[in-house]
Amino acid sequence: MTNPVPMTEVWRGPLLESLHHGHAVVCNAKGEIIRSWGDPAAVIYPRSSAKMIQALPLITSGAAAKYGLTSEQLALSCASHNGAEIHTSRVNAWLDQLSMSDQDFRCGPQLPDDIPARNALIKTDTSPCQVHNNCSGKHAGFLTLSQHLGAGPEYVEIDHPVQQACRSAFEQVTGETSPAYGIDGCSAPNFATTVMGLARAMAWFASAVDRSDRDADAAQQLVSAMMAHPELVAGETRACTNLMRAMGGKVAIKTGAEAVFIAILPEQKLGVALKITDGATRASECAIASILVGLGVLDADHPATLKYRNAPLINRRGIDCGSIQPSAEMIF
Repeated sequence: MTNPVPMTEVWRGPLLESLHHGHAVVCNAKGEIIRSWGDPAAVIYPRSSAKMIQALPLITSGAAAKYGLTSEQLALSCASHNGAEIHTSRVNAWLDQLSMSDQDFRCGPQLPDDIPARNALIKTDTSPCQVHNNCSGKHAGFLTLSQHLGAGPEYVEIDHPVQQACRSAFEQVTGETSPAYGIDGCSAPNFATTVMGLARAMAWFASAVDRSDRDADAAQQLVSAMMAHPELVAGETRACTNLMRAMGGKVAIKTGAEAVFIAILPEQKLGVALKITDGATRASECAIASILVGLGVLDADHPATLKYRNAPLINRRGIDCGSIQPSAEMIF
């Protein structure tokens, strides 16, 4: 990645202690760049920020309608959830609907990030299951699509019909041929694209209301589900949930591992994508909040905003030691 720009500063007392660089793009409904930072052509893995793209074939194939999937299930198909009871109970019910079990997943077990759920496992000396994996909602969607297609059980393999459908959708909405793929933390392929391509895809979702085709209807359903159920997309204490709530259900945002973040702004018909080059989540959360403030959809003084942008650094004795704040480049 070449020419990243400073995006997030970490101050301790009077000194700039750390500086995070990155790339970001804002695209309009035509896929045109209206604002950018760093190199729009930087190639990245979108990681979990692309889950709504991976969920498109679930709807366009007719699988979602066939199984009567709800908006909650569509939100979970786009989620990187905490493994809380509100997540796992719904994913387990989805598996029951498919007459499947945890063993049919290919995402791997994960200790929940949700503290009550984690403590419950520890207290009962119970091992985490695959349903606790933050991607289990996406994988429930994959299983639904695979069952609908009559395809085999190894749905994360690159040549499986599910992943071929995901790749086709990915290249359609980014407007780019993906140059490579890597294996994500949940074992599914993750297709690479440019930051510009990812922002173009999010603008495609944001402007779906202007179109009346099958793909646009799928995009609207997924974005609406994310905005209606921010607690299912991530969970309590998480930036995605907190910031979507702060924007009153008018914007969908989604994080990805290694400091990727996207935003879908339906009213403005804008898409945003950013990547912090060192992979620091604290930096991507600050940067996406700053962009959303700059675009006028997030109140700079909202308590949720202040958790990530101009956020105080508090030590273990409760002393304010500094702050995490946007660089000058990110204030517009």
